[in-house]
Amino acid sequence: MSALLDTNAIETHLSQLQGWQRTQEGAAIEKSFSFRDFPEAFSFMTRVALVAEKMDHHPDWTNIYNRVDVRLTTHDAGGLTKLDFGLALAIDGLL
Repeated sequence: MSALLDTNAIETHLSQLQGWQRTQEGAAIEKSFSFRDFPEAFSFMTRVALVAEKMDHHPDWTNIYNRVDVRLTTHDAGGLTKLDFGLALAIDGLL
């Protein structure tokens, strides 16, 4: 299991990401992605799913037509770990 990050580490990692926000309760980060249409959004989700499976770290997400909302947290650790920020960077790299 990955170790929980403290507030300073979380802020440092967030400063290296574009558009990701810490959730109100602070145990996750989230970002909304908008695409031209549903097939483009679904294609993005497929690419994310392949990366997430390789990392063995899976997002909580929703899709409504051309929008994909992604929330990352490490459930078994009860909050944010390096895994979440690694997956966030990987997701951003898919765009």
